[in-house]
Amino acid sequence: MPAVDAPAGLALGTAGEPAPRPDQVLVDVRHISLNYGELHFLSRLPAGAVPGWDASGVVVRAAANGQGPAIGTRVLTYGAAFGAWAERRAVSLDELAVVPDSVDLAQAAALPVAGVTALRALRAAGPLLGRRVLVTGASGGVGRFAVQLAARAGAEVVASVGSPERGAGLEALGAGQVVAGLDGITRPVDVVLDAVGGAQLVAAFELLAPEGVLVSYGCASGEPSVFPPYSTVGPGKSLVSFRIGDRLGADMATLLRLVEERRLTVDTGWRGPWEKAAEAAEALLGRRLLGKAVLDVTAA
Repeated sequence: MPAVDAPAGLALGTAGEPAPRPDQVLVDVRHISLNYGELHFLSRLPAGAVPGWDASGVVVRAAANGQGPAIGTRVLTYGAAFGAWAERRAVSLDELAVVPDSVDLAQAAALPVAGVTALRALRAAGPLLGRRVLVTGASGGVGRFAVQLAARAGAEVVASVGSPERGAGLEALGAGQVVAGLDGITRPVDVVLDAVGGAQLVAAFELLAPEGVLVSYGCASGEPSVFPPYSTVGPGKSLVSFRIGDRLGADMATLLRLVEERRLTVDTGWRGPWEKAAEAAEALLGRRLLGKAVLDVTAA
């Protein structure tokens, strides 16, 4: 996969065995998770390519340079160059983390892109203690992690969702207020994490207090953000672009430790065999999930 004529552009196929570099391990993949971004860009990959960023599994060949985890170690992996949606993947040592024994591998698979995006985007916004943080798209994978991490950092969290029913469970995760769109937000916020873009990004920017920061990490609306004249003139506010970057290993280890200590919840809105990848992808793209979609990799 991908296959252009298949549902959601996905189909199972055959690929060659990965050839690890000396600084990579070979992983027997057990679970993968889907992200809106990689599905959105599937059409840019050639037919037969192996997509996917997130996967968890077990090391079956240690790195030839003698570093990193040993054979049999349970690991969480990321790769910006894709390749996760396969039975095996080669992974660089700085793009993996050892999964604690008490953490389920399927839970772990949901963490790399969504969890690290939330962690790094909040980090880019600056100190959070005592600040009001607005998280848009809060019902999704990144949003649900961001709500929890911001609340644990001492922020007052406002969670914005597309409809009231999509706000289920967010107060339990740490949101002090759950709103549909931006309705009901009557006081300025200090930080915005925005996944929606378009007109909502403009409206969220207007909600910022002086010296506030809006971190834009997505554009699920697919619409341009048009700022009215003079809306960017006034007390200083910042609009910060964001990209997850690489070398996720240390941050994935941090998230895994929080899960192990039961200080971070992984919400899975869909789970099933990878033969049903198209079904999971369509549910994710159709905004029918609360949280992440996780696929179990079954042997051919």
